[in-house]
Amino acid sequence: MKHFDETATRAPLAFERLVPALRSAFAAEAQVPPRHVHAIETAGADGAVCKGTVLIMPAWSDAGFLGIKTINIFPGNGGRGLPGLHATYVLYDARTGVPLAMMDGNEITARRTAAASALGASFLAREDARRLLVLGTGRIARMLPAAHASVRPIDEVWVWNHRPEGAEALAAQWRAEGWNARAATDLEAAVRGHADIVSCATLATAPLVRGEWLAPGSHLDLIGSFTPAMRETDEHCFSAARTFVDTPEALQKSGDLLDAMAAGTLRARDVQGTLAELCRGERTGRSSDEERTVFKAVGSALEDLTAATLVWQAAAPTA
Repeated sequence: MKHFDETATRAPLAFERLVPALRSAFAAEAQVPPRHVHAIETAGADGAVCKGTVLIMPAWSDAGFLGIKTINIFPGNGGRGLPGLHATYVLYDARTGVPLAMMDGNEITARRTAAASALGASFLAREDARRLLVLGTGRIARMLPAAHASVRPIDEVWVWNHRPEGAEALAAQWRAEGWNARAATDLEAAVRGHADIVSCATLATAPLVRGEWLAPGSHLDLIGSFTPAMRETDEHCFSAARTFVDTPEALQKSGDLLDAMAAGTLRARDVQGTLAELCRGERTGRSSDEERTVFKAVGSALEDLTAATLVWQAAAPTA
């Protein structure tokens, strides 16, 4: 079994390659069972309770690959100076079950999540969208400018975080990479005045973005929360907006959507479509520069399988 560390996993996954690969994958057929979700509670060294979530996400396709990702999410890790997410990915031959490779699941998760965000924006953000506001400073958030710039003419980037020093540090990192980037201290002002695309990549459990702040023509991208207990927006973000999801599973897993449906600002039947339907041309994306759009993603094992397949195929001559 071949091993791909973080660097080797990242190398074949440039967004200019990964976003089109995801588009093709969603337009094709694959088997993606519902994820397994397990809550974890353990006693820490100081006696405090450590809470986490374990996800097990399988997928396979007629291309001959089977992949299983195990992902551990511990939101309290931020206070310990650790990432909140750790993942591993194992790729198998789908015809024999033979293990082919172990890959860096963190890199696959981050890059495929950012790529799916950009894929959604390619259908739903205005063609001239150039100002991106990112909420969050984690691994996925750091990749969003590059991902969105692969589909839209992004030339101005803002970042907000509940820890202002984190936003300042990430903005400085982006500037060093050549981005026109600044930290936002006032989230409401940033949403109202600096955002064609608002992309939320946090582990928040209480609303951050409010619907009254969102301007006509804006695109709201929600890729952080993935359980009923997590949410990044209030229910009004879905009022008078066209809402799309990555997969139907989002309607059962997303706290944002569940809150909006409970409040009556969104009905399940009013969701406009999924990524698969957009990629197959079965649903229409943005229809005018004035309408407001929302994309809610909880992640799909199909995205992981697509990324892992790219990594494996890039190494095929030596695998």
